[in-house]
Amino acid sequence: MQSLIPVVLSGGSGTRLWPLSREKYPKQLLPLIGEDSLLQATIRRMEGLADARLEPPLVVCNEEYRFVIAEQLRLMGKKGTILLEPVGRNTAPALTLAALAAVREGNDPILLAMPADHVMVDTKGFQAAVRKGMTLAAEGKVITFGVKPDSPETGYGYIQAGEPIDEEGTCRIARFVEKPDLATAQAYLDDGFYFWNSGLFMLRASVWLAAIGLCRADILAACRAAWDQGSIDGDFLRVNKDAFMRCPSDSIDYAVMERIAAGDGSLPVGAVIPLSAGWSDVGAWDSLWEVLPKDHEGNVAQGDVMLHDCHNMLVMSEGRLVACVGVEDMVVVETPDAILVAHMSRTQEVKKIVDGLKHAGRPEGQLHRKVFRPWGWYDGVDAGERFQVKRIVVEPGASLSLQMHHHRAEHWIVVRGTAQVTRADATYLVSENESTFIPLGTRHRLENPGCVPLEMIEVQSGSYLGEDDIVRFEDVYGR
Repeated sequence: MQSLIPVVLSGGSGTRLWPLSREKYPKQLLPLIGEDSLLQATIRRMEGLADARLEPPLVVCNEEYRFVIAEQLRLMGKKGTILLEPVGRNTAPALTLAALAAVREGNDPILLAMPADHVMVDTKGFQAAVRKGMTLAAEGKVITFGVKPDSPETGYGYIQAGEPIDEEGTCRIARFVEKPDLATAQAYLDDGFYFWNSGLFMLRASVWLAAIGLCRADILAACRAAWDQGSIDGDFLRVNKDAFMRCPSDSIDYAVMERIAAGDGSLPVGAVIPLSAGWSDVGAWDSLWEVLPKDHEGNVAQGDVMLHDCHNMLVMSEGRLVACVGVEDMVVVETPDAILVAHMSRTQEVKKIVDGLKHAGRPEGQLHRKVFRPWGWYDGVDAGERFQVKRIVVEPGASLSLQMHHHRAEHWIVVRGTAQVTRADATYLVSENESTFIPLGTRHRLENPGCVPLEMIEVQSGSYLGEDDIVRFEDVYGR
């Protein structure tokens, strides 16, 4: 039996789930359903497939997410490969890089490509479909998984089923269809031979490399050059940035699957397996509401929330009390720096708010107030003209870069743990209830030499307080 590698594609930004999902910390990293993040849940649902010669996961992600993803794998007790994309080029190049990584030692495993931000309510149903797909993929077929629609959904792409392959519902792929209008979606639902496109694909690594080489030789060439010029960086596989930036952007569907569906005889057979597993792409707030447990009034309430005479609501609070009275079919999401109020039927339009934030140069579209770093995190507590206050937590044994600022000075007050401070040529310890001062233009480094998290308050003052005013001289994280 050929081995199976879960390939987790973690490149999306999840803009329709703003303000919880941000460009620098997107929805796949968030625990939207249960305690696991969506990425962790994607990996965990493979655990019942140990009989399938399951290999450690291969996560393809943006460089900016690498330390958060590594930490999420560590918290799960999972070992895996994290392959870094220097820029986003859609799913076809991402799967090509994964296939090149999978065959690097002469192996030819089956790859199961999965978006990192989808939900499967029925894990056993998902695993049954995967086991079936492995048999067909081992024969050289290209497998996708189609979700039987239960409504005329206009937010999903569709797959039309062709002639049957077996008696259990597996069919050849007749064609892929883009997101339809409502009337067309209703026609697909009535027809009975259309599936929602789940975005899951299964095939042997060599089969994908041959197919992408036939369909998009330019993508394969660019990915191979980026891979051949890449390097191993600790727990990460890095591809060459300049070579990968020359790679065209395309999806698995457009690059290969549509030509397979069209019956190109030079390509392998494409098959769609029905998937009945409570699938959702959680693409917007209404789809999240659909999969979360509700009270008898159809409400979902998370965090510090009080509802009176409300129906079919999704209300989430990260801190402050949110109270709603006499409203229905609404989404209310509170975070420390933003509040969203939207009608349930218009949640797809949240992306327009994110676009407006980006156009205005506002940070709320990209960053949370709490920002994760490889050494820990910081929370922007307060800010005003010529000052900024942050709460900083440095994990045991971690350190910030040796750095300098041109435009700001910093005051550090330790509230828990012990800090090791490098300031110019001096290195010294700062204990709880003690403080130190870093003058403008002075080289400095903050380290946590202890075994408990270091927590401190930083007060910045100066003419410019942006995060880009950092000159790094040394950095263990290679930034």
